[in-house]
Amino acid sequence: MNDTYNSPFSERYASKEMQYIFSNNKKFTTWRKLWVALARAEMKLGLPVSAEQVTELESNIENIDYEVANEREKAVRHDVMAHVYAYGQVCPNAAGIIHLGATSCYVGDNTDVIIMRDALKVVRRKILNVINNISKFAVEYKDLPCLGYTHLQPAQLTTVGKRATLWINELLMDYEEIEYRLQNIKLLGSKGTTGTQASFVELFEGDSEKIKELEKLIAVEMDFDAENIQPVSGQTYSRKVDAQILATLSGIAMSASKFSNDMRLLQSFKEMEEPFEKSQIGSSAMAYKRNPMRCERITGLSRYVIIDSLNPAFTSGTQWFERTLDDSANKRVSVAESFLAIDGILDLLLNVTAGIVVYPKIIERRVMAELPFMATENIIMNAVKKGESRQVLHEEIRKISMTAGENVKLKGLDNNLCDLILENPLFKINKEELESILKPENFIGRSAEQVTEFIENIINPILDENKEILGEKVELKN
Repeated sequence: MNDTYNSPFSERYASKEMQYIFSNNKKFTTWRKLWVALARAEMKLGLPVSAEQVTELESNIENIDYEVANEREKAVRHDVMAHVYAYGQVCPNAAGIIHLGATSCYVGDNTDVIIMRDALKVVRRKILNVINNISKFAVEYKDLPCLGYTHLQPAQLTTVGKRATLWINELLMDYEEIEYRLQNIKLLGSKGTTGTQASFVELFEGDSEKIKELEKLIAVEMDFDAENIQPVSGQTYSRKVDAQILATLSGIAMSASKFSNDMRLLQSFKEMEEPFEKSQIGSSAMAYKRNPMRCERITGLSRYVIIDSLNPAFTSGTQWFERTLDDSANKRVSVAESFLAIDGILDLLLNVTAGIVVYPKIIERRVMAELPFMATENIIMNAVKKGESRQVLHEEIRKISMTAGENVKLKGLDNNLCDLILENPLFKINKEELESILKPENFIGRSAEQVTEFIENIINPILDENKEILGEKVELKN
């Protein structure tokens, strides 16, 4: 294993759960379940398939001899027919009816849809747990004033909790997109070589009702709604489905990257940190460092997912007529690895959001260094009430603000704007009055109320509906 390429998704990032969904065992047992479902439906609809044959097939779903299948594929250069052969070897009585009327995409495409559905369910569960973690954080820190930023320059104050609701809101949009995809994902069904179902017309002697019922029976057996079947297709389901699902994953990656970049910046300000374990080493050269390595990993993997979403988009746009095969090699890499990457991202988010470290004193110090500038309008209004001219005061505070700014930027001194205001008789203000104006909570608007309203009215109902899957914790591989 150490002298060949090993995928980082398997070794470092994706969970065993997600890796199994994209494993050979999942894929080929699903093929066999689809062959069982086809045989059972054909039996119910009067074709010469016996209950004994269906039972034999069902009893051997897990009995896959990969060596036989691989050797057969070398000979025939066709993976589906190789597995039909291997299945027939352990089901001799049913060998003649396996894959009856179907084309390769019956098992291949329907399995791909089932795998994406099952993978989306894992993504759904994990994103809800991330939202749950950040929601608790938002409520805890809804009242803690901090600097807001526009253009990465200090702007009007917000609160730590209010900023967290911005992260949640983007994840909420992703959750809603996942819900839509899960509710609307459709099986290919049994459409035949060019989507016309000609082979089934032959088998059922032109009985269209039986052909339509066949698809419904298969869908229900594979845990889909009877109506969740592609209404029309070529040989394959539209590759736009892959593009839409990877666009959903790309959206999650965007939200994750926004969060991780914000955290990386906040960690550089020393206001907040991702979890840092007792024996963790931040740098091989600088022992004092606490690098945001998990958030950096989120950023990097998110970039991969966003770019990878272009793969099925191009594939969808270059399918010729009823099908080509230039999709196969691409989609088996791009779809699987997007899900494996997003799974790794969500595990990192679960880990980080469960243990964000906040430093209120640093946050307060940074707020108070900028707040005098933000409070100048309030100070002017206070002096106007005492009889001074707003225009005169405005010009005066402009001048002393420039002086205070130069002290900070050019001389490296503390912001002494407050001292300059107290010393200036035009402002008619004493220290107690100034301190009253300079309370950070006076500048956060409805931040705390917005947190409460958002969490209680929008987020908690969703979390309450899914409370049985909340509380998930992860242990990162490294």
